[in-house]
Amino acid sequence: MFGIRFIKVGPTDFLLQYKSGQVVREGVGLSFFYYGPTSSLVRVPVGSVDAPFIFEEATADFQNVTVQGQLSYRVSDPRKLAQLMNFTLAPNGRDYSSEDPQKLAQRLINHAQVLTSSSLRVMSLREALGGADRLVGAVRAGMQGAEAITALGIEVLGLSILAIKPTPETARALEAEAREAILRQADEAVFARRNSAVEQERAIRENELNTEIAVENKKRQIKEAQMDAEKSVQQKKRELREAEMATRIALEEQNRNLLAISTANTREEADAKAYGISSMMRALSETDPKVLQALTSARLDAAQLVALSFKELAENAGKIGELNISSELLQGLLERESK
Repeated sequence: MFGIRFIKVGPTDFLLQYKSGQVVREGVGLSFFYYGPTSSLVRVPVGSVDAPFIFEEATADFQNVTVQGQLSYRVSDPRKLAQLMNFTLAPNGRDYSSEDPQKLAQRLINHAQVLTSSSLRVMSLREALGGADRLVGAVRAGMQGAEAITALGIEVLGLSILAIKPTPETARALEAEAREAILRQADEAVFARRNSAVEQERAIRENELNTEIAVENKKRQIKEAQMDAEKSVQQKKRELREAEMATRIALEEQNRNLLAISTANTREEADAKAYGISSMMRALSETDPKVLQALTSARLDAAQLVALSFKELAENAGKIGELNISSELLQGLLERESK
């Protein structure tokens, strides 16, 4: 009414009121009445803004990649930005009178694209796909030091690369190569596992063979010990037999010596007896038979004397005419014989 209007901005908006080409009021989060026909209002957002971007660039090996990310910035010097870009409000106090506020984010994205393209030109496809952090660092450093951005009073808060994707054909080729590499690694893993199993089997077999060799060596040692013991026993037996044989030989020699001595003694004794008998016979041959008979009769008993008498009678039977023998004599001889 009568050109008097009211405006109120939030704490993230910087408001400038121009009147007759001069700034008469400025600040953040202002609210006031103003006269519309003579006032110009400039509203500059000073809060942080997230500007997503996506563009396609080529790598050093001429492979196209799609870079997707997000740029965060804020206006650090709104008066400087208001002098370079038109942030004037329309007469309704709500909309902008130009398209510069919408172009600000695109200007920053275009600068980020230029820096990204410069970085990708020195990177191969594989380096680009795996070098997002390197790319982010290069682009952020380039934007923070760019005079075109600082001249606008813009502060870059952050830059993130969400994805770097190759073309579908290249992606399929890389997938095939990666798949083949994975399959090759799987084959190598299977080979390594089989090789490890073979090595373990060989180690087990070697342990078994070593155990068998140790057992055989122990058996051989035991057998050698037994053979040594048997040899020792046989040696002892042989020594005992030799000792026994020597003892027997000594005994036989001793017996032979004793026999020879006994034979010599017997011979000497027989010679002595023969000499005695010979001497006796020689003495007897020189003695009268009647004397010998008398001597013999003296040593005989009655029965022997009777028998001797009968013998002499028998020898002189031709000279005896008649011989009478009493029954008492015969009875006595029979009784003596029966006793």
